Amino acid sequence: MDIYLVDGTYELFRHFFVVPKSSDSKGQEIGATRAVLGSVLNMVERGARYVGVATDHVIESFRNDLYPHYKTGEGIEEALYSQFPILEESLQSMGVKVWPMVEFEADDALAAAAVKAADLADVDKVIICTPDKDLSQCVVGDRIVQLDRMRNTTRNEAGVIEKFGVSPKSIPDYLALVGDSADGYPGLPGWGAKASGTVLGLYGHLENIPKLAEQWNSSIRGAKKLAGTLHEQWDDAILFRKLATLRHDVPVFNSIEELRWRGPEASFEATCERLKSKDLLKRCNALLDQISANV
Repeated sequence: MDIYLVDGTYELFRHFFVVPKSSDSKGQEIGATRAVLGSVLNMVERGARYVGVATDHVIESFRNDLYPHYKTGEGIEEALYSQFPILEESLQSMGVKVWPMVEFEADDALAAAAVKAADLADVDKVIICTPDKDLSQCVVGDRIVQLDRMRNTTRNEAGVIEKFGVSPKSIPDYLALVGDSADGYPGLPGWGAKASGTVLGLYGHLENIPKLAEQWNSSIRGAKKLAGTLHEQWDDAILFRKLATLRHDVPVFNSIEELRWRGPEASFEATCERLKSKDLLKRCNALLDQISANV
């Protein structure tokens, strides 16, 4: 079986800025929620039978306690932010497993679910549906891969190395050096993508990088300056790596069968009425009939 793990936060954001605005009878914006449900249902219609969706129920997480400049919900449009609980409830109503994150982030839930699912003998492949580079650290060979659904491109371990110059296990170190503007930490001055990929491609992790520039591989340009910056901002680099490292101890599922799509709940008809989309209910029922007929 293949397991599909969806970044619900990313999906809600990308649909919010693309689909036409629409509101329910109380004036609550629902357009992006409806679009995400249709997109996830399309995955199931195309054969994804085991699906889990992670969301940032609140944007802040334990990382905000570690670093005061880490991303927050500040600046997010209310019409978007207010749809998170609606999306979570609607997906659950449609029969999809949802992990709304509060202490952790959606990326942590995706990472934990990917690692746990990949350990199961019955699982053939785990597909993490997000282009987020943070999740590249979870990729393992062809067993755990990343799928960018918008561009319809898949990245396996070889693809991670080709794109970043480092293996998946070095991605947290890489992000510590180059920074991540989306998450709010800057990385180290002078450590761009090329330099970081080259150095970590050779040494793997921050601790393995020689402290003296003279001991670095001779192919690394600007070694003295890079070594100096790393030495001076070592504590920041370690902190940024901790921020970039995804957690695997998030409670996600006890049995993989919790992710199997078995059809919508009884409440889904009311959900579709609120979302002004009878078509979603028709598609779910038609798909359920099709699955039942093939059993």
